[in-house]
Amino acid sequence: MSSDEILVGYDGSADAAVALTWALDEAGRSGRPVRLAYVFEWLTVAGWIGPGVAPGIWPDENARHAVEELVRTAAADAAAKRPGLTVHGEVFDGPPALVLQERSAEAGMLVLGSRGHGGFGGLVVGSTAVAVSAHAHCPVIVVREGTPAAAGPVLVGVDGSPSSTQALGFAVERAAQREAPLRVLRVWEPPGERWVPPDFDPAEVTATERAAVETELTQWRETFPGLAVEIQVTPGNPAALLVEASREAQLAVVGTRGRGGLRGMLLGSVSQQLIHHARCPVAVVRER
Repeated sequence: MSSDEILVGYDGSADAAVALTWALDEAGRSGRPVRLAYVFEWLTVAGWIGPGVAPGIWPDENARHAVEELVRTAAADAAAKRPGLTVHGEVFDGPPALVLQERSAEAGMLVLGSRGHGGFGGLVVGSTAVAVSAHAHCPVIVVREGTPAAAGPVLVGVDGSPSSTQALGFAVERAAQREAPLRVLRVWEPPGERWVPPDFDPAEVTATERAAVETELTQWRETFPGLAVEIQVTPGNPAALLVEASREAQLAVVGTRGRGGLRGMLLGSVSQQLIHHARCPVAVVRER
């Protein structure tokens, strides 16, 4: 597996098909190869769910062959529809979240549908997508079925943390690659209602935060001088504002944890809120 490869978690579900389409579009712009990864888990509490056998019946070798044929056909169809792209399919064994986390160490990015065959109907995002976003070694993109293919900006949330710095770089590169504008959102937390410092000036805080964003963008403006950038600095709730802004975006990018994250958390609350509620595909970026 190449470190530039786009790895797609694929299980034949509708969400996986949407994720594959997103990955192929990304590969078309970047020239990266694409690999479909079906993780074949023999034993589960509720029984195996997938092609080849009825739900609730333990699979046999026929089920394994059915899975291999599913992946082979999906890869062949994708390659036929996208001439010039390199598309492979592979079947792995083990718990899906753990296997995808391990394989992400050798990939350039990992693309997942929000829920697969094993998801519960009431869940917006499945446990595999959440777990992999928290532990993967490369950027993880979560794509939801029915997500509109917006032609809007690439949205990124920044707060000056190392994690958001990584997210900013990823977002800049995606925006330049897509010839799309970049929208940078920085949210600062206002003082509590019970006590406001006597010298508190919202305009001054906003100006200071905007200056910090401009500093972060300096190197990227030099690298991509033609990139259109919109900066929004505002007080409020970061997760809520990012979710609202995602309505007009074609991709929302965040780091795994920001300045407000607890040290023991691998995935911060803002990142989790976004992958659950955003109205566009979400990229969760961490340093390798």
